[in-house]
Amino acid sequence: MSSRAQAMVGQTVAHRRYVPYSHAHYGGNLVDGAYVLGLFGDVATELSIRTDGDEGLFAGYDDVQFVAPLLAGDVVEAAAVLTRVGRRSRSVSFTAHVVCRAAPERSPSAADVLAEPLLITRASGTVVAP
Repeated sequence: MSSRAQAMVGQTVAHRRYVPYSHAHYGGNLVDGAYVLGLFGDVATELSIRTDGDEGLFAGYDDVQFVAPLLAGDVVEAAAVLTRVGRRSRSVSFTAHVVCRAAPERSPSAADVLAEPLLITRASGTVVAP
């Protein structure tokens, strides 16, 4: 691996987003897992731009694990870490954490910053650079 490629490994991109109530699809204000996968696509795109100067093409996921729910009213942080650089392929590790959660039992607009971010989804996948 070239020194430029070695320098790229470990690069991280993170985005935070408030999840509006309009995205709740299930009882209890549960948001579907596809919402998080869309966020992973966004951070993978920025990571590709930063490392290769191109949006790249997301080839697929190797593994996806939904470990806790995403709820409407949450603030979620999605992160991508470049873990391997091949000639054209890039391996990427993803995580999504809830950092703030609505507290509707206190009032309709109440929310809390979580003391520790709550891991809700982890995944790994491959991005192809042109």
